[in-house]
Formats: sequence, C-alpha cells, structure tokens
Amino acid sequence: MKPITDISQLDFKKRYTYADYLTWQFQERVELIKGWVYRMSPAPRRVHQEVEGNLYFEIRKFTNTQSCKIYQSPFDVRLIKNRGLKNQEINTVVQPDICVICDMNKLDDAGCIGAPDLIVEILSDSTAKKDYNEKFNLYEENQVKEYWIVNPATQTIEVFSLAEGKYVSLGLFNEKEGTEKVGGNLFPDLQIELNSIFS
Repeated sequence: MKPITDISQLDFKKRYTYADYLTWQFQERVELIKGWVYRMSPAPRRVHQEVEGNLYFEIRKFTNTQSCKIYQSPFDVRLIKNRGLKNQEINTVVQPDICVICDMNKLDDAGCIGAPDLIVEILSDSTAKKDYNEKFNLYEENQVKEYWIVNPATQTIEVFSLAEGKYVSLGLFNEKEGTEKVGGNLFPDLQIELNSIFS
C-alpha cells in the first residue's frame, strides 16, 4: 500500500481507523470521529492560545493537589465506547484543547484510551459547530463526566455535566453578567476566576 504523505491522498468519503491514523505521514492535524476524518483548524489565533494557556494554568494548579493528570492539545484521546481495544477496532481519535484524566490506567505512551473526566474545547469560527454538535454528542455518548465549551469572542464558558448519562448545562458563565467564577460538579473545589482566563 502506498504511504499517505499528504492529506490530499485521503478519501474523505471513506471511514478510517486508528491503525490507519498511525500510518499517516503528513504534518496537518486531523481527528477521527466514528471513522470520518475531520481537518483541524490551522494554528489557533493568539487569543485562543492565551485563553487556553490561562485555563490550563488554573486547572493544573488544582490537579496538582489531586490524583489526576492534565494535558493540552496535541494529545490523542481514543474514545472506545462499543469498540474493541485494538488499533484497527478504534475509529475515534480526538485532540481536545485541554483534558483531565483521573484514572491512570487510561494513560499510555500514545495518550489516553477511554473517556477523560473533563474535556475543555475552545471555540473558533471554524470549530464552533463541531464542538457544539459532533463533539458534544461524542463526549456525552462516551460518558465524559464534564465538558466545558469556552468562547473567547464572548468571554463565556458553558459547563455541561453528566446526569443520568445525559449532559445538563450548569450555566453560561459570563463575567459581564455578574458571574465572577466558573466551576462544575466534577471538582466542586475547582473555582476559577473568569478574569484570570480572559484578561
């Protein structure tokens, strides 16, 4: 089989597996969602990087006191609900902006296999629809306990928490509306000042 060294060689009407993903030799970052290839946006804008860095710093301060690990993109998360554990059986690989994993058995040299406890996605114009639709459904289906969607443009964070297997919004946190801190149900002691994220 001819090696794939350029993304243009992929057939976007075909489903792929993690085994295929591991053989690709091009530089462009992609994700697999149920076998379908999704291009990731080019290098994020500066505000995206600043917000991600601020959030990572604040969450890491907290996770340093817990038995959890935090990672930033690029970091492969293989979601395996209703799939086998072999590379050719896995058809979903995502790279969340930030994820927290508290079960060390899910970590290996390749990244995370199974659902993280917390995932944070930071919206851009090109990813907003995917983050609110495909990824929302994917993370809910795989039982990611908490999902934060961050919008740098509106300086808001919406927190979704699993309740009986379905996501429930805990609110749209917005400093302009008088909310000073953001937090969820997963880690009640994790309360982050919004101005430390968006300043």
